[in-house]
Amino acid sequence: MKTKLSLAVAAALFAAASSANAGISIPAGDWTVDIGGNVNAFYIYNNADDSNTVSGGLANAKQANGNDSVSSINTGLLPSWLGIGAKTRQNDLDVGFTISFQPGASSKSALGGGSGSEFRQAFLTFGDASWGTIKIGKDLGLFGSNAILNDQTLLGVGAQGIVGAAGGTTTTLGRIGTGFLYADFKGQINYTSPNWNGFNFTAGISQPWGATNLAGGLSAAITGGQESPAFEAQVQYAWEGDFGGKVWGEYWRQNVTLNSGTDDDSDVFGIGANFNVAGFGLTGYYYNGQGVGTTCLLCDGYSAAGKQRDSDGYYVQGSFTIPGVGTKLAASWGESKLDRASGEAASTLVDTNEMWTLGAYHPLTKHLNLVAEYSNVKAQSHLNKENKSDSVSLGAIMFF
Repeated sequence: MKTKLSLAVAAALFAAASSANAGISIPAGDWTVDIGGNVNAFYIYNNADDSNTVSGGLANAKQANGNDSVSSINTGLLPSWLGIGAKTRQNDLDVGFTISFQPGASSKSALGGGSGSEFRQAFLTFGDASWGTIKIGKDLGLFGSNAILNDQTLLGVGAQGIVGAAGGTTTTLGRIGTGFLYADFKGQINYTSPNWNGFNFTAGISQPWGATNLAGGLSAAITGGQESPAFEAQVQYAWEGDFGGKVWGEYWRQNVTLNSGTDDDSDVFGIGANFNVAGFGLTGYYYNGQGVGTTCLLCDGYSAAGKQRDSDGYYVQGSFTIPGVGTKLAASWGESKLDRASGEAASTLVDTNEMWTLGAYHPLTKHLNLVAEYSNVKAQSHLNKENKSDSVSLGAIMFF
């Protein structure tokens, strides 16, 4: 019987935890070097129904020439990945590092060469099982990490995204912005507690953001460097057995300096759960924030006048793995909502980004999955104008 490549495997590789569990281990003196990652690519066909302006909307609109359909070959939500890590024991400390490279699988034009390559990780760790681990460097952020790592589209495509409509980007959006905020890869200094019978927590500081302005001139209250780092914390409890699962809570907060010279606090909390029994899986997640915006942290979180916009989002996901075959069938639905600030008039600013996804993920071999997905994305503005787009993708993802 074929070994099932589970979403947990993808999540472990995507998170690239400090104790590397790569597929290729090489003893090198005092060190053990681990090499692992994945290669994936998909044919993606995207069709847009409308041509409205929804600033910050994630559904594709028709092109200026009237074309409503676009084809591309690209990586999915999980970028192709080559990670190199090493670990050793020195002076009663577990010491390690991880560096990774993420090449894209698409280019936009002839003579364009390769495009969309990134370096998302470069961090070191040290600690001991008795008191915990310190991480210093660039890695996936804490807030929103469990939401994306439990998303079915981690093995596929999900929403293609506005910027990816013609290929050339490193990844698609998956469910980012239609149910959760992107955790992002950022500089951080974190402490992770020991694992106490399935319970542990992580807390620390991370790179502070200025504004990411998805909605154009509708949001420009925060720019430039910020005085204080962001604070992130996550607590979770996981268990195994016939009925296995995980529950978690998380928090992110940053003091922001507005263009007016005044300070404000943006913060957001999230809760989630994942359960698995007899081949069935169920995931649920919810977040609520003030001044954090939508799609990514501090994306359109403030109006141009410097007033906070409230936001929230959620998604639910169910799956079933066919016994004896290993094929996972999954469906999910979610949305992210962005309110207008106090006194802000209705505009083309996005009100809601919504997506539902159907997917089939078949383990052709122990390391190779074939993937088929269909996603429907809808973006609606505060003027009640909307864009809708459909995306069909077929491809494969191989882990090593």
